[in-house]
Amino acid sequence: MQQLDWLRRFVFTLLGFVVFGVVGLLFKLVLLPYTVVSTAGNLPRQRRARRLVAAVWRFFVRYLALAGVLSYELRGFERLGRPGQLILANHPSLLDVLFMVGYVRDVNCVVKKDLQTNPVMISPIKACAYIPNDESEALLEEVDAVLKGGQSLLIFPEGTRTGWDGQVRLHRGAVSLGLRSAAVITPVVIRMSPPNFKKGQPWYKIPKVKICYQISVGEDIYPQDWLAQKPLPIASRRLNQYLEDYFNRETHT
Repeated sequence: MQQLDWLRRFVFTLLGFVVFGVVGLLFKLVLLPYTVVSTAGNLPRQRRARRLVAAVWRFFVRYLALAGVLSYELRGFERLGRPGQLILANHPSLLDVLFMVGYVRDVNCVVKKDLQTNPVMISPIKACAYIPNDESEALLEEVDAVLKGGQSLLIFPEGTRTGWDGQVRLHRGAVSLGLRSAAVITPVVIRMSPPNFKKGQPWYKIPKVKICYQISVGEDIYPQDWLAQKPLPIASRRLNQYLEDYFNRETHT
């Protein structure tokens, strides 16, 4: 029975990747009105595009769940998507962005720069006006404008997926952006068992049992509390260490 279950999950995982690729390419046609004419500077059009993208990505997550490839539990998501909120999530797997963008209302996102060359991802990035992480001064200004303009923003502060050792290592830049510009910083802990869809892992490396995700929203962090006694560089370093310890503690319990 266990071997049959593994084979079933293998087949539905393969179909899932095929569906995501094919639907992603066809979805480019749906998003043409948002990519041929840029949505830059037009927040209502960006929000309409984000609703479309979120709906498609939720569909894919639900397909995987109905097919028995994975199960998931979302806790506290009603507190996400507030104006000026910076959402910081750990990044254990390939599917994390689908969960977060699919289930967080109207969220903007900082994405890896090289995703702009991905044929499936380029249209959603353009249509939704997601922010490529090019580590430039322009990035700081754009993040500041997004947060102070009343949008919520998602960042995976590890910069890449968590390694097989499970240790979360944060880049201080995301925390610094939050202290500069956010009204509130909210951590989101993504737990998955067993580990899968890791960086460099072939899609066909299917675990022996179904993957279980548990995604929990943590307590709000207010930048003014951290900046009240210390200047930005010191506050950034301390908050970064606090969050790194928090993510490692929460993902190993």
